[in-house]
Amino acid sequence: MRIEEGENETIIGPSVKVDGDFISDGNVLVQGMVNGSLRTKGNLRVEVGAKIKASVEAANAIIRGQIKGNVTIQENLEIGETAAVEGDIATKVISVAPGAVINGHCLVSPAERGNRPAAEPAVVQKPASDRERP
Repeated sequence: MRIEEGENETIIGPSVKVDGDFISDGNVLVQGMVNGSLRTKGNLRVEVGAKIKASVEAANAIIRGQIKGNVTIQENLEIGETAAVEGDIATKVISVAPGAVINGHCLVSPAERGNRPAAEPAVVQKPASDRERP
């Protein structure tokens, strides 16, 4: 997944601190700090040095900075080698680079689950010949 420089509609620069709920319909680039919640219908890019203490929701995301909060991405999530995520992650597709830090649960599901019940765990049995050996 690529989010090009010119595709950003909103930039939270390195000297900017946002406290509260941040909501956008377009792409967002975070270089500064966000405390509260960050939701966008577009793509999200969190650069090295950015610090987010918030729940995060986006269509797609590239994370190279720090996030403390739950992350929900509708499609593709790329976690770079400099990223640190402390919180639960839910997405359809995830890519994690060596060196990235994740502290939380991770749910990767390629399809919408809706209200379907979870599948029962499989029961694994050894073949009869293995059980009957002395």
